[in-house]
Amino acid sequence: MLGASVLDYWVVDVFAGRAFAGNPLAVVLDADSLSTEQMQAMALEFNLSETAFPVSTTTPGADYRLRIFTPAAELPFAGHPSVGTAWLLHALGRIDAGTAVQECGAGLLPLQVDPDQVTLTGGPPTVGEPVDPLPLLAAVGLDPGDLAGTEPRWAGTGLNWVYLRVSDEAVARARPNLDRLADLTASGSDRAGVAVLSWQGAKAHARVFAGGLGVAEDPATGSAALGLGAWLVAAGLLPAAGESSYEIAQGLEMGRPSRLACAVAADGGRAIECRVSGTVVPNAHGQVAVPAA
Repeated sequence: MLGASVLDYWVVDVFAGRAFAGNPLAVVLDADSLSTEQMQAMALEFNLSETAFPVSTTTPGADYRLRIFTPAAELPFAGHPSVGTAWLLHALGRIDAGTAVQECGAGLLPLQVDPDQVTLTGGPPTVGEPVDPLPLLAAVGLDPGDLAGTEPRWAGTGLNWVYLRVSDEAVARARPNLDRLADLTASGSDRAGVAVLSWQGAKAHARVFAGGLGVAEDPATGSAALGLGAWLVAAGLLPAAGESSYEIAQGLEMGRPSRLACAVAADGGRAIECRVSGTVVPNAHGQVAVPAA
């Protein structure tokens, strides 16, 4: 990188209890001068599920603006980049502990930032009508006999996932078909992929596939964890009113165990607020060259 312009970056593991677990995130600092094309090139170079670029705000009331890229596309919102970036900015002394407001493509989102964890509140929850499970099963290599009886629906809090409940044994057997996943996500610009899960006792064992976004499988997905709360209430698996908590184990099949602690507030059979909390572990720090404009 002799003579090249460089920026500092960190890699942090999000929703992780230790290094080399959870979902790795690259955060490139002081990125205001970068173009969209340069950010996308950097995200492809890191080749993680997401790379985050905190930049200056454009909306009053926000502490920072976050742009988020997969190796293939920019996202309006994502959970583990939001949690990981907020934790890192606080650890570096760039934002204070307490409530921080992140500006992103999904609007202004509040985060509770503490030294040991970050809690993200998603945008307004949305839930679609039941959908045919057969294309979903085909996209993840499963059969109709694997279904666990709850109707799949698209749901989210800024980025939508379709939730497919199957037996616990089937979760481990799932194998993504990237072409079929791409077809599913092409059906709507805010549709990210398929969350395959088993459910028992307010705990989910999940795997999340987003082939259309350049990510075959994600080891910990905050946006899917948030949307799950909206789907669980709509499906009658969590109470129709009041606040409930639930926990997600993800990344086990990838060798990156992750824990996502979640809560959902409901009223009249619909989710009105979803939150996800997680811990962050720093893993690497260095400099990356700025791609040619």
